[in-house]
Amino acid sequence: MASDDKRIASGRWHPPGSSRAEPALLLGEGKTLYVRLAAGGDPVSVGDLARTEISARVGRVPRRITFADGSLFETEDNDAVDGWLKRHGKRGFVHELERFHPRLLAIVLAVFLFAGLIYRYAVPALVEVAVLVTPPAVTQWMASGTLLSLDQAVFSATALPAARQSEIRSAFNEVAALSSRGVSGYNLNFRQGGVIGPNAFALPDGTLVITDELIELAEGDMDLIIGVLAHEIGHVEEEHSLRQLYRAAGMAGLIMLIAGDVGAAGEDILTNGAALMSLSHSRDAENEADRISVELMAKAGRDPRAIGRFFARLEEKLGLDGDSSFLSTHPGTAERRKAIDDHAKAIGAGGS
Repeated sequence: MASDDKRIASGRWHPPGSSRAEPALLLGEGKTLYVRLAAGGDPVSVGDLARTEISARVGRVPRRITFADGSLFETEDNDAVDGWLKRHGKRGFVHELERFHPRLLAIVLAVFLFAGLIYRYAVPALVEVAVLVTPPAVTQWMASGTLLSLDQAVFSATALPAARQSEIRSAFNEVAALSSRGVSGYNLNFRQGGVIGPNAFALPDGTLVITDELIELAEGDMDLIIGVLAHEIGHVEEEHSLRQLYRAAGMAGLIMLIAGDVGAAGEDILTNGAALMSLSHSRDAENEADRISVELMAKAGRDPRAIGRFFARLEEKLGLDGDSSFLSTHPGTAERRKAIDDHAKAIGAGGS
């Protein structure tokens, strides 16, 4: 047998179940592979090509030949192994992909197409399922973590007099009572907005926050204040915030699928206040919340167009065109204000 030995490559041999490595040679005879130690002697591993596992070539990663008895031969001489495989009708698929760039490009494009299909169809479906199965305790946990984070980093205690708070809360409760969740489904909070300025937002569990700066901007017009809060009720009623959170978490998952681990992105999205504040609602969600504000205000006997007038007030008083912290997530375009007026007319509501 020795006279027919055909050396393929040098490397290291590992006995079955052992990490010990010994210098050795990989040899071939026909479609039979065998390993002989560099020190000489009889073959220590023998196997037919069909029963021997040869790892695919990936760059310069050492090649591994695993025999049926569990022994392993390892070599850096990938070219020699590929040459022997080619002579016996075998080709390294992964290595061929590396060499054939158009095919690799096609695979990359396929991955992005697949990710796009997931984003377009799978993520929205999974978001809806997640919203349906999310227990109240989870939304309360999300809201408490977000509000705590904002209180520590952005907000300060309200300077609004207790009597004014009570007046606003009473008017808000009249509108909240007409919503599907009722008064008990909401928790109105007052804060000084700091860098956020005039703003109001809703958290998934029904926690609402309105800033002193927004109340000051309303100049005593209660309908403007309650119209904004009724808009936020709309976001809670339709679970827009929860959907946005899950959609953002789904996007983080897609990024991880394509680019690898991005750290604690998912946890940040679900618990970090700044992350939540950066999530803007879609145009459809904003329009839906506007319609709910119009309807709730009309039912309560208040100005149903108040939310639209408030957007106009912001733009007029602050000279803004959509770049404020409030308008960045609640864009106050003329088209949108017209839609508010049209909806008020469609439901037969009065108002200025």
